[in-house]
Amino acid sequence: MEAKGPLVGVRVIDMSSSYAAPTATMYLADMGADVVKVEPPNGDDSRSWGPPFIDGESAWYLSANRNKRSLCLNIASEAGYGAMMRLLESADVFVENINPKKLSKLGLDPGTIMSRFPHLIYCAISGFGLSGPDAGLPGYDLIAQARSGLMSVTGEQGRMPQRVSTALSDVSAGTVAAFAIAAALVGRERTGIGDVVDVALLEADLALMAPRIASYLAGEPEPSPSGGTDSVIAVYQPYETADDPIVVAVVNEGMWQRFCAVLELPALAGDPELASNAGRRARREVVVQVVADRLRERPSGEWLRRLQEAGVPCARIQFLSDVVADPQVQARGAIRPWTATGDGHCGGVAAPWRLGSMADAWTSSRPAPRLGEHGNGILSEAGFSEAEIQELQHGGDLWVPSAR
Repeated sequence: MEAKGPLVGVRVIDMSSSYAAPTATMYLADMGADVVKVEPPNGDDSRSWGPPFIDGESAWYLSANRNKRSLCLNIASEAGYGAMMRLLESADVFVENINPKKLSKLGLDPGTIMSRFPHLIYCAISGFGLSGPDAGLPGYDLIAQARSGLMSVTGEQGRMPQRVSTALSDVSAGTVAAFAIAAALVGRERTGIGDVVDVALLEADLALMAPRIASYLAGEPEPSPSGGTDSVIAVYQPYETADDPIVVAVVNEGMWQRFCAVLELPALAGDPELASNAGRRARREVVVQVVADRLRERPSGEWLRRLQEAGVPCARIQFLSDVVADPQVQARGAIRPWTATGDGHCGGVAAPWRLGSMADAWTSSRPAPRLGEHGNGILSEAGFSEAEIQELQHGGDLWVPSAR
């Protein structure tokens, strides 16, 4: 399959595992980059994150590794490390998510790599970054959500803080890393010199918390879990209806008046103390109770139709069975089926952007690779002779599947 996109011609050596860094390199691959996934003999950790498994591969792994090629190489050996260095000679980007404490021991720290390959964009993705007192601590999505304060504002009021129940830190950090790598590539076009991209899961989550942190530093009381309500905007939360729950977002005064008109609540609309968000926030409990009582009187479908016609943002709270069948999601091709491996099939989320120049690219993406699937071809492209490849295999430093 011929690659398409603005990053065609960019070679990425991806020596990462789990979810954040593979998300970053998947987005680069979606943009046309040639991503070579260098895996240890036991493979990417996420290959075993199941069930469910599709033809032996976990759905988690499949969801973050499309459009890549896999090379299974033991870089802990002298021969394997030497092969890795030869791969980096012709690469544009190197991505790793190894604990910063272990990088020097492996000979993969930024100083070592950039001294040998000053043209590279070196991207390190870790829990806490390459510097600071906690740089060596292991970091995962749950840890980042806890340390960033994100959990402190999530959950039911008066109950224990909760984790946002998806790999939020990982996807956020991976997205940030992909953006920073692309920006560094643009910078290299001007200077001819590479760069080091240092992305921490903690800081990616701090970015998600930016409005809450800014409000706190401006004098707001420390927030706590408050269910689905917003700490600043009123009305901005979920409500029960006569059947299914919905959410409503009233973010300016015009919306407030239209909202009250749809709900037939002229007393609220005409109350001068509720004419501003500050006033509604000060009397939030009263406003929420009146609105909640009215919304329970009619079914969600009726409220959604009437609110949408009035230009008031609202939505039904959907479960995943609803999401995958959502007409808007389907019309945009935001969730696509693709062949996973062998005879198995898996569906997943497409790249969250659209480029006019890549209109048909999303329909022809390659499935996530099997462990070591493309090893011989990758090494051959890098200038390895057949004898050298065979020597790596016989020495146990290169693993290639016996049959494709």
